[in-house]
Amino acid sequence: MATVVKTPPVPGSHAVEERTREIGRALFRQIGRGPSPFDRSWWDDQLMGLTMEDPEVKVQLFRFIDALPTLVEPASVRRHLNEYLQEAGDRVPNLISMPLSLAPSGAVGDRMLARMARAAATRMARRFITGSTPEEAFRTVLSLRRKGVAFTADLLGEAVITDREAEVYQRTCLELIQGLAEPLAAEPEIPRIDRDNRGPIPRVNLSLKLTSLTPRFDPTAAEATTDRVLNRLRPILREAMTCHAFVNVDMEQYAFKDLTYAIFRRALDEPEFRDYPHFGIVCQAYLIDAETDLRNLRDWAETRGTPITIRLVKGAYWDYEVLLAHQVGWPLPVYSRKWETDACFERCSEFLLDHHQWLRPAFGSHNVRSLAHAMASAEVREIPIDAYEVQILHGMGDPIRRALVGRGHRVRVYSPYGAMLPGMAYLVRRLLENTSNESFLRASAHGDVPVEELLRNPQEVGTMRAVVTRPRNEAKPSGKLPPFTNQPPIDFARAENRDRMRSALDHVRAQLGREYPLQIGRDEIRTDDRLVSESPNDVSLIVGRTAKAKPEHADRALTIAESVYPSWSSTPAQTRADVLFKAAAIMRAHLFELAAWEVFECAKPWAEATSDVDEAIDFCEFYARRMLDLADPRHRDVPGETNRLEYFGRGVAVVIPPWNFPLAIPCGMTVAALVAGCPVILKPAEQSPIIAWHLVQILREAGAPPEVIQYLPGVGEEVGAALVDDPRTAVVAFTGSKAVGLTINRVAAETKAGQSHVKRVIAEMGGKNAIIIDDDADLDEAVVGVLTSAFGYAGQKCSAASRAIVLDGIYDAFVQRLAEALPSWTVGPADDPDPAIPPVISAEARHRINDYKQIARSEGRVVAELDIGSLADRGHYVGPMIVADVAPKARIAQEEVFGPILTVIRARDLDDALRITTEVEYALTAGLYSRSPAHIDRVSRSLRVGNLYINRPCTGALVDRQPFGGFKMSGIGTKAGGPDYLLEFLLARSITENTMRRGFAPDIEELADREPSTFAQP
Repeated sequence: MATVVKTPPVPGSHAVEERTREIGRALFRQIGRGPSPFDRSWWDDQLMGLTMEDPEVKVQLFRFIDALPTLVEPASVRRHLNEYLQEAGDRVPNLISMPLSLAPSGAVGDRMLARMARAAATRMARRFITGSTPEEAFRTVLSLRRKGVAFTADLLGEAVITDREAEVYQRTCLELIQGLAEPLAAEPEIPRIDRDNRGPIPRVNLSLKLTSLTPRFDPTAAEATTDRVLNRLRPILREAMTCHAFVNVDMEQYAFKDLTYAIFRRALDEPEFRDYPHFGIVCQAYLIDAETDLRNLRDWAETRGTPITIRLVKGAYWDYEVLLAHQVGWPLPVYSRKWETDACFERCSEFLLDHHQWLRPAFGSHNVRSLAHAMASAEVREIPIDAYEVQILHGMGDPIRRALVGRGHRVRVYSPYGAMLPGMAYLVRRLLENTSNESFLRASAHGDVPVEELLRNPQEVGTMRAVVTRPRNEAKPSGKLPPFTNQPPIDFARAENRDRMRSALDHVRAQLGREYPLQIGRDEIRTDDRLVSESPNDVSLIVGRTAKAKPEHADRALTIAESVYPSWSSTPAQTRADVLFKAAAIMRAHLFELAAWEVFECAKPWAEATSDVDEAIDFCEFYARRMLDLADPRHRDVPGETNRLEYFGRGVAVVIPPWNFPLAIPCGMTVAALVAGCPVILKPAEQSPIIAWHLVQILREAGAPPEVIQYLPGVGEEVGAALVDDPRTAVVAFTGSKAVGLTINRVAAETKAGQSHVKRVIAEMGGKNAIIIDDDADLDEAVVGVLTSAFGYAGQKCSAASRAIVLDGIYDAFVQRLAEALPSWTVGPADDPDPAIPPVISAEARHRINDYKQIARSEGRVVAELDIGSLADRGHYVGPMIVADVAPKARIAQEEVFGPILTVIRARDLDDALRITTEVEYALTAGLYSRSPAHIDRVSRSLRVGNLYINRPCTGALVDRQPFGGFKMSGIGTKAGGPDYLLEFLLARSITENTMRRGFAPDIEELADREPSTFAQP
C-alpha cells in the first residue's frame, strides 16, 4: 500500500515559466551541435535529412520501405523503387536516385540493387529497433545501462489477425520478461535507474498493446473483447509480479481508448493484481479528453489504493484521427493545432505532479520546452527528481537523452523489438501517421529556429495567433440549404451509444408479434391470408404479421395512384423535397429504434443496421437537394426567343426492394420517385415487410399524402407481377436477383392495349465480385479487407466479395493467413454485438448456400470452415467457408451465391488476374490490394466495373461519395445515390416562346448596347 504524500502549495505560474526557460536554455547548451562528420551517426543523420527534407520524397521512400519486406524477387524491388521515385519526380536527391542508374538492368543488376536496398533499410532499422532476437535486445539493454539509461521493450510486428498470432504475441511477452529478469537481476545496481523516491523499481520494463492480445479488439462488443483480452493478459501480469517486472499498456487509436482504459482498470481491480504498484498506462495529450482521462484514473487509483504509472505522450495517430473524423463526420477527438497539444501536455504534466502519489509521472517527449516545463513544475513543487522519469524513443533523441542523463534524470528509452525489416515497416507506418514525429527526426539536423522561439509558452503562441488571425465569416446565405454531407455513423466505441442500442432492442422486443394492414390510399385493409416475418436469429420470434396483398389490391392501388399523379407531379418541388427533409429528421430521431427493427427482422448486426438507417437518411437529404437543383429550369435564351428545359414525374412508380438493406434501398428508390413527382406503390420484400411499414409511416408523417405512398406487402409472383404487368405503371424500380430482374424487364417491355407510354425499368441485379491481391499487397490489410468484404452480413450483399484472385507470388502466404484468421470471425445472433457473422435471411437461403458448399467441396480445396454447432437448431445459421485452388470457370467461381462462401483463385500475374476478374457475367464491384502505383493505375484504367475499391473493402458505398450500380448483368439504369438517378423517374419538356411582336422584343434595348461582333455568324 502506497503512502500518501502531501503536496506543497504550488507557486505562481510566473516562477514555473521562468524556471522552464532556464532549464530549456541549459538543455539546449548541453545538446550542442550534435555528432561530427567522423561519427557514423552524423552520416546517418545526413541521409535521414535528405529523406525528410522533401515531404513527397519522404512519403515515397517510406512507402518503399513499407513494401520491401514483401518483395521477394530482385526485379520487383527495382520496379517498386522506380515507381515510388517517379511519384516524387525531380525532387529526388541524386544520392538516392544514383543507385538506380548505376545498377545495370537485368538479373545481376537487379540483385545488386535489391541487396543495396535491403542493406540500407536494415541499417536504418538498426538505428530505431533494439534487436530482432532476445540476445540482441539484451545486448542493447546492457549498452543502455552502461550509459545510465533504463529501457522499456515494445514488441513490433505485423498486426494480429489470427488467434495464433495473438498467442505468439503473448508468448513473446512472457519470454521477454523471463529472459531478461534473471540476467538483469545479476547486474550491479545503478541507483538512478533502478530506484525511485520510494525504493527499488523493476529493471525489466515491458510495453504491450492490448489489441495484440486478440484478433478482434471490437469496442462494440466491449464485454466479449474484455474477456478475450484478459484471458491472455492475466498470465503476463502474473509473470511480471513473479519476476518483479513492470508492464505498461500502450494506447493506440482513439476508438480503442475507452475500452483500453476499462480493461486496464478491470484487470488491476482483481485481487491478485490490486496491490502491485508496477503497472502503467499511456495518456495521449493530443486528445481533447486527456485531462478528463487523467482525473478518472486518479479517482480510480485512489479507490484502488495502489499507484500506477502514467506515460504522458503527445500521441502518434494525429493524422489518422483527423482524416477519420473528416471522412465519417465525427467531431475531432484531437487538438487541431500543435500549440494546443503542447499546452495540454503541460497542463497534464502539472496534474500528474500534483497527484504523483497516485499517478507516477513518466514524461514521453522530444520537445525540450515540454520536458523543461515538467522539470520546472516539479522543482517549484519540491518534488524530488527521482519521483518521475523521462522517456524517449530509441534512436530518435540521443542528444536529448545525453543531456538529461547529464542532469541526473532517470531516462527510459522506448525500445522497439522485433524482426528488422517488418519491424521497420511497422515503424514507418507510425511515422507516416504522425507528422509531429518529423520534428524529432529533424532535430538531429539542427534547424535554424532561435532557442527562445522554441522555448516559448504554447499558450502564448496560441494567444498571438488568435490576435493575428482574422475571424472568418462563415455565415450561410439566408434561406440556402447547406451542402449535402453524409450522415455520420454511430460510434459504438462510446458506451452511451452501446447503451442506446441495447435500450432500443429492448423497446422493439416488446413490440414484436404485432399485425400490420395493407395501406391503400387512406384505407387500412386486413386480409385473412398473412405474411409472417420471423427473426433469422431465432425462428421462435415472430417479428410481425402483415396482410397479404392480392392482384385486386394492386388494381385498387394503381387506380388511386394514377388519379393523384397529375396533382402530385405538379406539386412544387420544394413541397415534395420538404417531405424528404422531414423524413430524414424523423429517421435521425428514431435511428436506434429503426436499427433495432433491422436487427430482429433481417439479422443486421449493430453497426450494419445503424449504417443502413444512415444511408436512408442520406438518400432523403441528397435526392431532395438534387430535385431542387433540377427544378430550377435550364434557360438557353436568344434575342427574341426564350427557351427553358423543365422536368416532371413519369407517372406511377412501383418499387420492389430487397431485404438485405431493408430500409436504405426501399427508402432510396421510394423517395427518389416521390420527390420526382411519381406516386409510389411499395411492394416490400417478403422477408422484411415490417421495416418497410415503418418507412411508409415515416413518409406519411413527413407530409406525403396517403395516396402517393401505398403499402402492398405480398408474394412477388402474385401482387408484384400484377403491378409490373399493369399498363398504368410507368416506372418499375427493382433490386434483387438477376432472374427476377430480367423477368421484370421482359414483362415491362411488352406494351399492353391502351398503354400510352413505354415503361422505364431500373434494376440492380447482383454481382460476382472479385478482389485482386497483388504480390506486394499488405497482407494485414488484404486479409481483413477480404474477410470483411466476403463475410460482412454473412455475404448477403450484392457488393460482397465472393472471389479473391491472388497473384502467384503471394498466393500460399495469403491463403494460410486467410484460413487462420477465419476462426475469430464467429457466428451468432445479430442482437449480440460480439459475433462477426449473423445468420442468413431464411431457411430457403440456408439450404441454397449449403448446396453451394457441396459444389465448392467438389471444385476446390476447403481451407477453412466454421462449425455452427447448436445454432442450427435456433435460427438460419450457416458457417462461412473458404475454398482455395478454384478454377476460374468453376460454378462456384461464376454463379452468385449470396452467402458466406469465398473462393480463392490463383493468377499468374496481373494480366491473368484482370482476365479472371472480368470473365463473369456481372460487373458490379471489384477491389485491388496493391502497393504498386503502376498496377493501381493500370487496374483503375482497365477494369470495367461499377464500383472499384483500392486498398479497402469492396462494400459500403456511401450516397454521393460512391454512387452505386454496375454493368452487364449487374443492372439496368444509372447509379443509385448519384447525380443522375432522379432522371430515371423524370420526363423532360422544352418550352420555347417567341417574344418578338411586330419587330419589337422586350430585350431590344439591351441588345443595342452590345458590340456588333456579338451577332457574327460562325
